[in-house]
Amino acid sequence: MQARVSANPCKEKLIARIQKRRAVVGIVGLGYVGLPLALRFIEEQFHVIGFDVDAEKVRRLRAGRSYIKHIDAARIRQAVRQGFTPTTDFALARRADALIICVPTPLDSHREPDMRFVIGTIESLAPHLRRGQIVSLESTTYPGTTDEELAPRMAARGLTIGRDIFLVFSPEREDPGNANFCTRTIPKVCGGFTPDCLDVGVALYGQVIDRVVPVSSTRAAEMTKLLENIHRAVNIGLVNEMKIVSDRMGIDIHEVIRAASTKPFGFVPYRPGPGLGGHCIPIDPFYLTWKAREYGVHTRFIELAGEVNSSMPEWVVEKLAATLNTRGRAVRGCRVLVLGIAYKKDVDDPRESPAVELMELLRARGAKVSYSDPYFPKFPAMREHRFDLRSVPFTPAAIARHDVVLIATNHSAFDYKLLRRHARLIVDTRGVYTKPGRNIVPA
Repeated sequence: MQARVSANPCKEKLIARIQKRRAVVGIVGLGYVGLPLALRFIEEQFHVIGFDVDAEKVRRLRAGRSYIKHIDAARIRQAVRQGFTPTTDFALARRADALIICVPTPLDSHREPDMRFVIGTIESLAPHLRRGQIVSLESTTYPGTTDEELAPRMAARGLTIGRDIFLVFSPEREDPGNANFCTRTIPKVCGGFTPDCLDVGVALYGQVIDRVVPVSSTRAAEMTKLLENIHRAVNIGLVNEMKIVSDRMGIDIHEVIRAASTKPFGFVPYRPGPGLGGHCIPIDPFYLTWKAREYGVHTRFIELAGEVNSSMPEWVVEKLAATLNTRGRAVRGCRVLVLGIAYKKDVDDPRESPAVELMELLRARGAKVSYSDPYFPKFPAMREHRFDLRSVPFTPAAIARHDVVLIATNHSAFDYKLLRRHARLIVDTRGVYTKPGRNIVPA
């Protein structure tokens, strides 16, 4: 998209710096979203400052080490050689021409938006904001966040948004573990606080993303991200409910999905599982349902899908317990090996993983729980879950020692033929096994 002609010298100067690769880019939050974006800007010869409150992350990056599986350490070392500056010092934000915020937006204990990371970040940046900068929020949030939370704090610095400083919302669209897409090839939605803000945002992202999709406002961009993720959450809720019905009827839901997928129009396959995981799908719908209440709207359809998805771990544990009961065993005292604790296949991200919820439920029922996951030699530090465990080696002896193996995350690294030979009982929540067996129970 070509920038509109305007009599805004601050805007034109900033766009010129961006297009000539002279702009300094600051990425705030160096996790699964921020770090790939930082590397992408570096690949296009921008100088990047990476901000994070986690001093250990900063130390590892400075040493040329990666803490994310799909990002090779060689890319980090090359970035550092090219001038990548990881830091915990937010005063360096004054050096940046562009500040891109990629921090978490979780839910609180009441399943309402927890905005402390976004608000804390903009308040940390505010003393260092100056004329001629652009601030972009990428964190998934409710419509109105950029206008209601960021804009007033920026304006309080005496800067006029759209004239002196620029503000956009451009939601992240990372999909860790998906080899078909990367940061550069995933189209980037961008909405501006003003038309001039949008022009600067499009110019910034247009240097590193193949296609930038402008929308009319920050609120439209915020809603776009929510629609994308709610679409997935609702359809996953549907197929999870279909799984429960099919199980009761003795029908293999995975066979049904494969058959339905042969229809060349009007059907998109979604896969059932033990629940929803990751930072987006289990959380984002509740950002909209919370904000919708402010407008007197009850989002019944979205909330119903959330209820179905959040109930799946309980359903899986009930299925496991019922299966054990038919074999004269109880959950209490049973040795259960949970296979995979990442939220999805072949990633090293445990955020909101249903596998961890399953472990909690099993432990509460008195089971002796262990896990095996090649991406987590030790159980990761998590805000809400604590297990003093190390990953069990995936060996015939270790498998045979357990009464039940619960497939929670179907990593490619696991040898499922070996598992079938040595496991006493397998509870399969991911449809790994397409043929039934005496020791295999779909769940």
